[in-house]
Amino acid sequence: MNGEFFFPIQLSILVACMAAAVSLILSVLAAYRTVMTDGRGSSILETVYLLPLVLPPSVLGFLLLFIFGMNSPVGRTVELLFGQTILFSKSAAVIAAVIVAFPLMYQSVKTGFAEVNGDIVGASKVDGASNWKAFYHVVLPLAKKSIVMGVILGFTRALGEFGATLMFAGNIPGKTQTISTAIYVALESGESHLAWKYAGVSISLSFLLLFLMKGLDGRRD
Repeated sequence: MNGEFFFPIQLSILVACMAAAVSLILSVLAAYRTVMTDGRGSSILETVYLLPLVLPPSVLGFLLLFIFGMNSPVGRTVELLFGQTILFSKSAAVIAAVIVAFPLMYQSVKTGFAEVNGDIVGASKVDGASNWKAFYHVVLPLAKKSIVMGVILGFTRALGEFGATLMFAGNIPGKTQTISTAIYVALESGESHLAWKYAGVSISLSFLLLFLMKGLDGRRD
């Protein structure tokens, strides 16, 4: 096996790690806001957060092309500032992975925040803790298992992203080709043995991560 074989695996893991990190920050902020506020506005926002779970990958890819394409305001601004486009780049693969990973992570993090006893948070504020300190020292530690499980779910989903990535980041060998797109190309080329190798790597990684998550779930108080 040469470097060409390992590149999609390395890129997929890198993209999944970056997507998980970005999604973690976004999901923590979004979930805490949802739990702490009520009303129609929150319901609409939460619907937007979860929309990528039900939209077809082709629709997600089209929307990403529309928002970040070369003729869009965002695309033109990036090209003007950095001299390059987001389209068909590793950054595009990360963005696509964030879009599909965020909803799963958000759901898990929100569940963890909702399970935190409000009396404990209130008691910390009575003792003089600010909202930030109560969140950082009380809410986050109590919800850490749900957060970790969300990260695992988000990472696993980002690792296997295909449709939006293919449309937005493309399938450029040595640049944007991930495990999923490599399997697609291998099957199109009649190289089923190569497709099986990539599929085996993907299944193994996903199995290990989900097995770890199951272990964490079994140890929840």
